[in-house]
Amino acid sequence: MPSMTFVERDGNRKTVDAPLGLSVLEIAHKHGVDIEGACEGSLACSTCHVIVDGSWFEKLAAPTEDEEDMLDLAFDLQETSRLGCQLIMTEALDGLVVKLPAGSRNAGS
Repeated sequence: MPSMTFVERDGNRKTVDAPLGLSVLEIAHKHGVDIEGACEGSLACSTCHVIVDGSWFEKLAAPTEDEEDMLDLAFDLQETSRLGCQLIMTEALDGLVVKLPAGSRNAGS
């Protein structure tokens, strides 16, 4: 099974199973990683904001305009920021590394 690594706010790395077809948000919730996801993945908030490791960022599909609009509301926005609900696990993303931002802001809901 593919895996991915979350770098938590305290710097600890948590490598977890990442079933194909699940979003990074769903994988985080499945493994008790502290990502809110207030809109439950409906692209109506920015609380599932993650910072993708630079070595992985170019391997991702480009964000949609709707995702970019929500990212504009995210706390601690970085060049490699994405919304976890929009990153779907594929074989090509086996080993993906994402960092949790310093905090979150729920301005979308």
